[in-house]
Amino acid sequence: MKVLVTGGLGYIGSHTCVELLQENNEVVVLDNLSNAKVEVKDKIKQITNKDIKFYLGDMIDEELLDKIFTEEKIDAVIDFAAYKAVGESVQKPIEYYTNNVSTVLVLLKQMKKHNVKRIVFSSSATVYGDPEHVPIKETDKTGNTTNPYGTSKLFVEQILKDLYKSDNTWDIAILRYFNPIGAHPSGLIGEAPNGIPANLMPYIAKVASGELECLSVFGNDYPTKDGTGVRDYIHVVDLAKGHIKALDKLQKEKSGLYIYNLGTGTGYSVLDLVTTFEKVNNVKVNYKIVERRPGDIAECFADPTKAKEELNWQATLSIEDMCRDAYHFIIKNKK
Repeated sequence: MKVLVTGGLGYIGSHTCVELLQENNEVVVLDNLSNAKVEVKDKIKQITNKDIKFYLGDMIDEELLDKIFTEEKIDAVIDFAAYKAVGESVQKPIEYYTNNVSTVLVLLKQMKKHNVKRIVFSSSATVYGDPEHVPIKETDKTGNTTNPYGTSKLFVEQILKDLYKSDNTWDIAILRYFNPIGAHPSGLIGEAPNGIPANLMPYIAKVASGELECLSVFGNDYPTKDGTGVRDYIHVVDLAKGHIKALDKLQKEKSGLYIYNLGTGTGYSVLDLVTTFEKVNNVKVNYKIVERRPGDIAECFADPTKAKEELNWQATLSIEDMCRDAYHFIIKNKK
């Protein structure tokens, strides 16, 4: 299968490209490098001994997408081209809605034009808002999102549902991620945001390596075991494999719209993550407690049963693996 991966040089996109290539798919990547580096393309080749076809540009560029679909004869799309920092989205709602929603409309328009009707969409557990209970099932209520990032994902989910209602020959998988962390065990690819990291794990790793001074823990007065936020952390390699399983299902089942949680089903607090990281890597992580961050919730973790039953997928890597691989990547790539 020839798969277009938008945002394919980013964190989750690059790991998914590796898994796609290892399953003998052809991979075409579109990325504007706003939160990725072009050398990731060579790292993917180092891991897989296979090339990807790379286009530099924005998904909102209709002419470029038209060119890609015309020249490449794409069979399916996996869409990762979104901004993803909860805190930043509160500060920059216009940028988040433009990049995370408007671009998808352009993509879907070109897919329809070229009769490419198979898409795996990178969604998020943030669509559940502040959940009524945990663990969260796919059938639980969505909405009441607490930040523009989550709302942008919810909007796109609705667009995809409306699209499928209008034409049920589409094959759509919506994957609601919980909290991807870790890195490829080779240390060649991992989470390497441009500038100061907005996500927890790369920040912890950079504090541990001495690149940053201190981790800010946003709030210790949540109704959780130690007062810090609880999340379902999933190894990025497990997450990437979930996309391959979703794509397989779309290929076999032909048409349908499917929604899956991709998580481990276990919640860990921020301080759990810090102490596990310190223990596994034998390092010290300096942290300080600061005020809660706007848009954050107390706890959020998945019921991943549906993905196990329908996709034959489940997370296999532990929180220790996630911490070890994340630090290995930072140390290996330290400037």
